[in-house]
Amino acid sequence: MYLDHRRGGAEQVRLALSGVVLPIEWLVELPFDALDVVRERWVSRQQLLTQNRELRERALLLQARQQRVAALQAENARLRRLLRATRRTGESLSVAEIVRLDLDPYRHEVLIDRGTRDGVHRGQALVDAYGIVGQVIHAGVDSASALLITDPNHAVPVEVTRNGLRALAQGTGQGNRLSVPYLPNNADIQEGDVLVASGLGGRFPRGYPVAVVTEMRRDPGRRFADIAARPIARVDRSREVLLVWPRPMLAEPAPATPAPDADTPPPVR
Repeated sequence: MYLDHRRGGAEQVRLALSGVVLPIEWLVELPFDALDVVRERWVSRQQLLTQNRELRERALLLQARQQRVAALQAENARLRRLLRATRRTGESLSVAEIVRLDLDPYRHEVLIDRGTRDGVHRGQALVDAYGIVGQVIHAGVDSASALLITDPNHAVPVEVTRNGLRALAQGTGQGNRLSVPYLPNNADIQEGDVLVASGLGGRFPRGYPVAVVTEMRRDPGRRFADIAARPIARVDRSREVLLVWPRPMLAEPAPATPAPDADTPPPVR
């Protein structure tokens, strides 16, 4: 050590020994290096799995929010159409939401979230942004049941807009079909004619669209024509409807009694 410190004579010996010891050091450190690599890969894999799970959850959440946004956009469009329908009419209208639909094919009935405390009454008309939907058949305190115009037991007095011909639009139990019975074969009605409420009976305000004639069959051997019509209202797709309160009928003013003339004698009693 003294000679190496003073003269550096052991430099060659040290280099030779380091060449011999280097593989031993490499062998000794090899397990630790391998353990570090395994630990690093394990941690990286766990991080990747965690990040992947978080990304999947975030994507699922974003997809759910996107679906909600689409539903809100559709609801906003429906409410805008209802608002336009409200502005077009002079009646008092109130928006109600359909909360339940009767799936019985022979009973087309819905439940709405408005009741007597909101002024709903039996026989009140329901419309949407396009036309007549049905009428209330039972009114509770906070909800009401309504019969749709497609129910087989429902009929609406209508008239043809083209010529004023009066008829009935009766439900058939099918969501996209009404029948127009009791019209003779020579009745002035044709495919494409629009049927609106005639106002007869007092249930449905006059002028609201009901259906469009889609099919005509005139059999000379039968007394009445076979006429089918398609409802204009989206009976099977509406989520919101409008309750209609007709405009109050204004009483006609009583005729004014002329003032008695000074020269006219009072009536004899």
